[in-house]
Amino acid sequence: MRMVLRMWSLVKPYRGRLSVAYACLLVGMALDLTIPWLLRQVIDVGVGGGRADFMVTAGLIILGIGLGKAAVSFGQRYFSDWLAFRVSYDLKNKLYKHIENLPFAFHDSAQTGQLMTRCTGDVNAVQQFASVGLLEVVSITVMSVATITILVIQDARLALIALAPLPFLFALAIRFGRLARSKFGEIMQARGKLNSILQENLQGVQVVKGFAREPYEIVKFHKQSQDVFERRINVIRYFSINFPAMSVIVFLSEALILWFGGREVLAGSMTIGTLAAFNGYVAMLGMPARRLGFFVNMLSEALASAERVFDLLDEPVTIHSPENASVLGRLQGRVTFENVSFRYPHSDTYVLRDVDLEAEPGQVIALLGKTGSGKTTVVNLIPRFYDVPRDRGRVSVDGVDVREVALDSLRGQIGIVLQESLLFSATIRENIAYGRQDASDGEVIAAAKAARAHDFIVEFVDGYNTPVGERGVTLSGGQRQRIAIARALLMDPRILILDDSTSSVDTETEYLIQQALRTLMEGRTTFVIAQRLQTLVEADQILVLDHGHVLQRGRHAALLAEGGLYREIYDLQLRDQERLRRELMGMGGLIEEQPRGARKSSAEGAALMSGLSG
Repeated sequence: MRMVLRMWSLVKPYRGRLSVAYACLLVGMALDLTIPWLLRQVIDVGVGGGRADFMVTAGLIILGIGLGKAAVSFGQRYFSDWLAFRVSYDLKNKLYKHIENLPFAFHDSAQTGQLMTRCTGDVNAVQQFASVGLLEVVSITVMSVATITILVIQDARLALIALAPLPFLFALAIRFGRLARSKFGEIMQARGKLNSILQENLQGVQVVKGFAREPYEIVKFHKQSQDVFERRINVIRYFSINFPAMSVIVFLSEALILWFGGREVLAGSMTIGTLAAFNGYVAMLGMPARRLGFFVNMLSEALASAERVFDLLDEPVTIHSPENASVLGRLQGRVTFENVSFRYPHSDTYVLRDVDLEAEPGQVIALLGKTGSGKTTVVNLIPRFYDVPRDRGRVSVDGVDVREVALDSLRGQIGIVLQESLLFSATIRENIAYGRQDASDGEVIAAAKAARAHDFIVEFVDGYNTPVGERGVTLSGGQRQRIAIARALLMDPRILILDDSTSSVDTETEYLIQQALRTLMEGRTTFVIAQRLQTLVEADQILVLDHGHVLQRGRHAALLAEGGLYREIYDLQLRDQERLRRELMGMGGLIEEQPRGARKSSAEGAALMSGLSG
């Protein structure tokens, strides 16, 4: 009942149109109920009385009933379908908005395929109920009550005989509905898993083909598809058993009427017209009885889907702008961590422990540590992708707790550039202007030039209007990253979060990216998840993390002299970078002495030197 009430809440704003659909439905049922009565008059008065004129009148009445039914059927169909698609429209928008506002903690564990199933298949099931189900329940109820009343008025004894099997019909329908609801829930769950497999496979198609795992993925998809098929067949089996059983019960009622009613006609206590009308009304009663099975099926599927939809809508939005939140003005860029400890939801392990940090405006803060040390968690707390519990410290910008400010005003001043930069299925211009859709063409071009992206963009036939394809697959990794840098530059953020790894691109592209990053970092407070020696050498502060603790902090030379984990990481990962950088610095000196026109032949060596040193 709770789910039905919640589904009703979706329809409630459109009660006016629903009322029109109900009015058309009731008028149509009233017209249907006149047909057996008219049949009785035709047989008893027209045929029995030999009145041809009455036959003509009855024919015209039936024609009028047909025209009336056509009119009200149009109104019922139009308004019920409008209502269904409007509910679907509202629900999909509500779901999408809610999913967009859900915190990272939810998306960490949610499967994309399941979310897609809830936003499509589950919503469509609720839509179907809003279109047909709400009218069906009224139709079944009103038609059943009206028909039974007419039968009792005509002949109470014969009505009791005809209605005797019907309680078994309703009991069968209710039992079927209870079983079907759980079965439909299982189908939706299995369909969500199938969509997850499909979505993951399409996204990872390069990995699949690279490892020649197509046969394995085909078998995996086939097994899950088989599971969906078998669950659906299981429900069909229930239909195949229950629906014929319902029909048998209805035919039993008609047989009892013909048996007992026929004896009444032979005895002269009932007219043939009355028996025909009585049988017509029982047949009409059989229609809602049969539709009861259809309605139970629809309701079961809708309830299972609604439960999944509303479970998603009930997921709490734990990270949001507080009431009366202060709106940040233009930030200076001071970032402070005060005794911050943090663990992810549903985990007992703290990934940060008592972290203190003071980043002055314009400083570069390098975060270094082994995998799982907490580097990514530090940068995720600044834009409030996750929240620090009130009793576990404080993260602030310009002295203001990030939990107390409007989210838009905070995140609108933080730029993020990661190694794997996501681009949307749009044009290059639209991707660059993603954070500032009101930006002029001149501002977009200026950002692209600063990001060292303009030259390759204008080489495309459509220039800035070139579509980049899904996730930017039509561009190289270096091109995608420079567009992401241009996107961040156009926002003019005060705080930057960077993963400066460029190991997946060639040395010339790496050099261009490093140049673009330097432009981007100028005058901004920058947090870098450091994987390159030059980042560490130029950083104002280096934080060495291990198991959530800040073990060391300081500048490169001081930490190198101090030893400890920093020196260990340097010796294992960065010493060869330092040696090669010094060797190529000499090459760079020779190259720098060449005249400008003579450098073309040494461009590759210069790019290699600059890329490794930058």
